[in-house]
Amino acid sequence: MPSPAPFAPPAPSTSSAPSAPLRAAIVGTGAIANSHAAALAATSDAELVAVVDRDPALARAFAERWGGPAVFDSLDELLASGTIDVLHVCTPPGAHAEQSIAALDAGVHVVCEKPAALSLDELDAMTDAAERNDRRFVVVFQQRTGSAAAHVRRLFESGALGRPLVATCQTLWYRDPSYFAVPWRGKWSTEGGGTTLGHGIHQIDLLAWLLGDWASVHGGLWRLDRETETEDVSTAVITFEGGTVASVITSAVSPREVSSIRIDTELATVTVEHLYGHGHEHWRITPAPHVGEADAAAWALPDLEEPSGHEPLLRDVYAALRSGGPLPSTASDAARSFEIVTAIYSSAATGRTVTPATLRDDPDRMRSLESPVIDLRRA
Repeated sequence: MPSPAPFAPPAPSTSSAPSAPLRAAIVGTGAIANSHAAALAATSDAELVAVVDRDPALARAFAERWGGPAVFDSLDELLASGTIDVLHVCTPPGAHAEQSIAALDAGVHVVCEKPAALSLDELDAMTDAAERNDRRFVVVFQQRTGSAAAHVRRLFESGALGRPLVATCQTLWYRDPSYFAVPWRGKWSTEGGGTTLGHGIHQIDLLAWLLGDWASVHGGLWRLDRETETEDVSTAVITFEGGTVASVITSAVSPREVSSIRIDTELATVTVEHLYGHGHEHWRITPAPHVGEADAAAWALPDLEEPSGHEPLLRDVYAALRSGGPLPSTASDAARSFEIVTAIYSSAATGRTVTPATLRDDPDRMRSLESPVIDLRRA
C-alpha cells in the first residue's frame, strides 16, 4: 500500500520575498493573545510591532511582556498609521467581523481567532472583504497542525487506510459557573453560540480537515446545568461526501475532560485523544485483524515530530504571505467548520436535516445562531 512521504516543515521560500519580516499587530491583549505573540516571536517572517486594547493598561503590560511593540489608543488609529501588514484579531467574538473588515479594507491581512464571527452572514462578509481587497483572511484552527495530523491526512488522501466508514468526535470539557460570569459569555448576542461554537468547533474542524466536505447534519441543542442563554451540550450526526457517518457530541459540563476523534476505516481505526493540543503520543493507528504487519508498519508516524499549535500554523501562514503563494491547507477553507456548526444550530431550530444546498435557506440562522435549546435543568 502507498506510504506517504515523511513530515517535514516547509523549506524557506526561494522567491523574491521581502528581506524584512512582515509587520504584525494584535488587537485584544487577553489570554489568547499570548499564544499569538509567542508564535510571532518564533516566526522569522513576522515581527510584532503594535498592540491595541480597549484597556490601555492591559495593552501596555502586554507590550512590556512581549518586547515593547508600540501601543495604540484605538484600532482606527493603528490602521490609519499604515505601519502594519497583518492584524491578529484576539478580541471577543462580537468584535471580530467589524475589526477584521476594517483591517482588510485598509489593505491589511487578517489572522482571526475562532470563532471568527457570530453568524455565517458575518463570516461571508469577512471573506468578501478579503477577496475585494486581495488580502488573506485566516481563521485560527491550530488543531489541524502538527506532524501527526498531517501524516494521518496523507494516509486518508492516499487511500492507504481504505475508505473511512464511521467516526466519533467528542469535545467533553468542563466550564464551571464562574466561567460564564464574564459578561459576554453564554449570550447569543455577544458570544454567538454556546459550547458548540466556542469549544466543539476545533474538533469538528479537525474531523472535517481529515474527512473532507460534509453532506448533511442533523443536530440538537441542550441546556443541562449552566445558567446560560446558549446550550451547554449539543449532539449531532454528520455525514460526509465520502460516505463517512460521524457522531458528534460537545459538552461544557464534563468533569473528566477530553478532546477526541475516532475514525474507523476499512483497514484500521485512527484515534486522537488529547485536550487542547496534540503530539504523536496522542495518536494511534490500530490495524484491522486481516492487515499484515508490513502494511501496518508503513502507517507509522514519522520520526520527526512537531506538536500542534499556533506556532506551526503562523509559521506556514507567514511564509505564504511573504511568498505570495496560496495559504496552506491548515489555514484555508475557513468557512467549512463554521458551516457545519451553523447547520447543527439550524437543524435544532427547524427539526430538519441540513445540507450544504439548504443551509442558507434558513435566513434566521444566517443572521444569528440563536436557536431553541431543550432545557432539562431541574427546578
